[in-house]
Amino acid sequence: MAKQTKEYKVLSQKDKWFTGKFSPEKLEEAINSYAEQGWKVVAAFAADMPGFGGSRNEAVIIMERDA
Repeated sequence: MAKQTKEYKVLSQKDKWFTGKFSPEKLEEAINSYAEQGWKVVAAFAADMPGFGGSRNEAVIIMERDA
């Protein structure tokens, strides 16, 4: 029996999809586009990211598909 492997992608506000301003609409468009390629969301969370003048929350989405 062949071992099935998974492939993972991390989608964040710094992804190419959000070259302008991050928005829920752009996030939805990105997720739907990746879904057409076989990706599915397996986790989502907000992470504290260091920045100028303190930290900020950034959305992070983990996606998975069969390799």
